[in-house]
Amino acid sequence: MQQGSGILTPRQRRLAWLGFLLAAIQAPVSARLVSDDSWLFSLCVAVMVATVIVADDAARRRPADAPVD
Repeated sequence: MQQGSGILTPRQRRLAWLGFLLAAIQAPVSARLVSDDSWLFSLCVAVMVATVIVADDAARRRPADAPVD
């Protein structure tokens, strides 16, 4: 059984993981250093990038000949 291709290329996938890690690390650091709630934006960006990574994982795990819903 052949695996399906994801929505991201391998290079885009590596960049998405890098972006996720940077945003996830930046959120608590800025929460500690800045008095306003602008760190929530970094948290939202990290969640959105994580959603794309999870969707790419699901597309890669689907067999290549499976029907698309």
